[in-house]
Amino acid sequence: MKAPVRVADRGGFDMLIDARSPGEFAIDHIPGAINCPVLDDEERRIVGTLYKQQGAFEARRVGGAMVAANLARHLREQFGDKPANWKPLVYCWRGGLRSGSMTTWLRLVGWDAQQLAGGYKSWRRHVIDLIDALAPTLPITVVCGATGSAKTRVLHALAAQGEQVLDLEGLACHKGSLLGALPDRPQPSQTAFETQVAAALERVDPARPLYVEGESRRIGKINVPPTLVERMRASPLIEVQASFPARLEYLLRDYAYLGERPQWLSDQLGMLKEMHGKEVIAGWQAMAMAGDLRSLFAELAQRHYDPAYAKSQRAHFRQWDQRVPVATDDLTDQGIEAVARDVRALRAAPA
Repeated sequence: MKAPVRVADRGGFDMLIDARSPGEFAIDHIPGAINCPVLDDEERRIVGTLYKQQGAFEARRVGGAMVAANLARHLREQFGDKPANWKPLVYCWRGGLRSGSMTTWLRLVGWDAQQLAGGYKSWRRHVIDLIDALAPTLPITVVCGATGSAKTRVLHALAAQGEQVLDLEGLACHKGSLLGALPDRPQPSQTAFETQVAAALERVDPARPLYVEGESRRIGKINVPPTLVERMRASPLIEVQASFPARLEYLLRDYAYLGERPQWLSDQLGMLKEMHGKEVIAGWQAMAMAGDLRSLFAELAQRHYDPAYAKSQRAHFRQWDQRVPVATDDLTDQGIEAVARDVRALRAAPA
């Protein structure tokens, strides 16, 4: 009898098959897996209802017919061209009936199919443990700067210049501020975000700096793993000190799409009433509805974001007083590339 297949063994297989429903797969899945559900979302709902109302036997009788039909379709369509020596690894939620059924049928055909012990739940444990183990050792240098300093773009320029970068906002599909939601790009699930973070951390070379933007604990609806937040807060910082005119011009380019979403923008600004009062917010909302982003962004930066910036950074980052500045009056594409070169030249040592 073969030893159970663990998450660490997944690289030794020709294909990784997720036998869960499409809805479960969409929430999160092991990177590289394909979805071949033995029950689709509606079938899973039907079987679950039968189990609750009529018991296990009826649920298995009806569900078994659905599973057989789906497996037959996968054998014809997904696996019809696989050679005799094909070796797939199959998983479901916890390594139970769904992946067991598929593995049994694939083995009956003659393929060396194996079932992942513990299923997706074992993958989740792997992700959590990996982040907690790697985060405290990461060679992080935090890139910070006031709103509109093009920090994310600086990270992208650093990556293009060959540096290691962890773009948490990119993984979270959110710019991290009140207005940071991206049009037509919903945020991933918390679990999918953590899967992407774990995959990125596995690739980090501990002998080279890893540049990360100075984030809070939350990016939109996403929580940054606590061990990663703690490592960031203990790490050295480089501050992009961009002039206000350069920042404003950058914000107008980077958030230009908000001009097409005046009502959404106005509604978001309404969340700041307790902080700034009804009169101020009414003025900002009027700017939003009129499409006057220049005046609005200037007001938001000078009256909302900038006053709280230094205070929040000092509270969050323990090496704030030792931060290294990189000054610029240019946040065009060329200017950002120059900032990235200046950051690289500093080569801030990891904590």
